[in-house]
Amino acid sequence: MDDAVTYRLATLDDALSLCELGQVLCDVHHAARPDIYAAPTEDFSRDLAHWSGRFEKAGQVVFIAHAGLEAVAFITASLSASSGPLMQPQTVARVGSVCVAEAYWGQGIGRHLMGLVKHWALDNDAQDLRLSVWSFNERAVRMYTELGFERRALEMGMRL
Repeated sequence: MDDAVTYRLATLDDALSLCELGQVLCDVHHAARPDIYAAPTEDFSRDLAHWSGRFEKAGQVVFIAHAGLEAVAFITASLSASSGPLMQPQTVARVGSVCVAEAYWGQGIGRHLMGLVKHWALDNDAQDLRLSVWSFNERAVRMYTELGFERRALEMGMRL
């Protein structure tokens, strides 16, 4: 873990690394909501179609972080336009997933990835940066709040 962390745009060649790192997300989310999220798996290719889809459409980006040759984190984001008579017209950048390998938590990697997405959003003329986070994910909520995100909505659900 003494290797300097480097950041770059991810490519389709990184999809399997995203699948492997994504097991951290599966673990956190499945532990809190097994009724919604799949358990982590050692067969990382299970999630290949999900993560590969992040590279196929315009207006999407994935940044990846490496410590030496090891992929240790990633972030996904996409652009969309709000429209309609009830909305102000604007371009919105939405963070999809932020994942940092547990051994690298607390080292500022997630914050750096969020900064890369913020700059990408500004470079793409976005007027707003949004994300959704589960309330059980207190670590993420704390980071997003410290980065200046504000609570804007409350999503509610009912198990049927």
